[in-house]
Amino acid sequence: MPINFEQKEIWFITGSQLLYGDETIREVNRHSSFIVDGLNQSGILPLKIVYQGTVLSATEISEKFRTANKSSTCAGIIVWMHTFSPAKMWIGGLKSLQKPLLHLHTQFQREIPWREIDMDYMNLNQSAHGDREFGYMTSRMRKARKVVAGYWENIDVRERIAVWMRVCFAWEDAQKMKILRFGDNMNNVAVTDGDKIEAELKFGYHIDYCPVGDLAEIVDTVTEQEINHLVEEYESLYTFSAEAGKSGTKHQQVREAARIEIALRRILKQKEASAFTTNFDALHGLNQLPGLASQRLMNEGYGFGAEGDWKTAALVRTMKVMSSGLSGGTSFLEDYVYHFKGEGAVLQAHMLEICPSIAAQKPRLEVHPLGIGGKADPARLVFTAHEGYGVAVTVVDMGNRFRMILNEADCVLPEADLPKLPVARAFWIPRPNLTVSAEAWILAGGTHHTSFSFALTPEYFDDYAEIADMELLKIGNATTTEMFKKELRFNEVYYLLNRAVQS
Repeated sequence: MPINFEQKEIWFITGSQLLYGDETIREVNRHSSFIVDGLNQSGILPLKIVYQGTVLSATEISEKFRTANKSSTCAGIIVWMHTFSPAKMWIGGLKSLQKPLLHLHTQFQREIPWREIDMDYMNLNQSAHGDREFGYMTSRMRKARKVVAGYWENIDVRERIAVWMRVCFAWEDAQKMKILRFGDNMNNVAVTDGDKIEAELKFGYHIDYCPVGDLAEIVDTVTEQEINHLVEEYESLYTFSAEAGKSGTKHQQVREAARIEIALRRILKQKEASAFTTNFDALHGLNQLPGLASQRLMNEGYGFGAEGDWKTAALVRTMKVMSSGLSGGTSFLEDYVYHFKGEGAVLQAHMLEICPSIAAQKPRLEVHPLGIGGKADPARLVFTAHEGYGVAVTVVDMGNRFRMILNEADCVLPEADLPKLPVARAFWIPRPNLTVSAEAWILAGGTHHTSFSFALTPEYFDDYAEIADMELLKIGNATTTEMFKKELRFNEVYYLLNRAVQS
């Protein structure tokens, strides 16, 4: 599913009032246009900013926000108070606003012109005054927003705006996300299931069941010529094991994997789905578990979850959208084996489905037996994840709310080769250490499946949780089990009281 940032834009609205006269307002507009042009030309922001003018009354503000709500291209709004803008004017607009909001707290000039400053300059450049007025109203109204303070030319300010833009784009993508589930959740597994209706109400995405027989019917229509072309693509991208090569004893299984990939890609496009799940218990009509197809589709931006895990499939897609164009890679992963040495580490893997975007080296295409599912030996890409800082994220259904859990981690190379483990893998040292990380994750109810990214930081998920109005728990260097347990208790009280107030 293509990820194209050119499809969306961010609106920039400046606040002022009629009190200052026409010349001041013209100057406010000139300054605002200059800032917007400078931000757009910085090369840092993924979305174009479109200046929507200076608003001077409650009527103008409400109309701007209503127009933004209806716009199919507007992914979010940046507001800035160049002068003083009485915040009561903003109430109606803020009440109706449905788009993500960023409050930029800056001013046009970096420094005070000490010898030239007069009261005209003071009245014109009142962001320190006007933005605090606006800040009070958004706080009074409990309006979700991101606040970025600092000079607009500073790199750190532009980078924080860029993070928020990527999250806005991912949020827009979620509103039309369709997830196809080939088979149900793995029998009797709890944490990967959840309330699909509440998920659509909360996040916007729609979870559809798709009989694996529908996929099998398309598999049967794939031609040998189509398979030949795809296998040639495999040969240009991956190293083949001897058995998987054209003269190898297991090459036919590579061709069958290609057949399934072509069919899976076709049905995802037909259904306009950007994420999907599979289940090794639901493979009727398929030659093998579609592991290679899942790996390659993830690499193109599709979301994926194993064993029917639709929440992780959605999260992988969202994180793929956020990180599009950034280096490092994002993948579905699963906790497998602990390494209780030193601070401790975790070997992450899955049966087959790890995205090659996180690979340290050129992936190797191999065919090996799979002890579950009762099907033929599946093809898969085998590799080890590269080193670097990353974040592991999951979403769980707590009954009265969805909870997002994030753990910072450092991915390192394994201490030795893994010649008998023919799957893709990553080796993490979770922060602050394995003991605290595992205790906190389990106390929070975290899943064994995660979406992992080298490209994203906790700030992305701060912004996402703010927009989605959802709980976010972060595990990192400063985490202790004692303080984390307190946070869980405080959050439980907050959400119980919040639900009581709403009802």
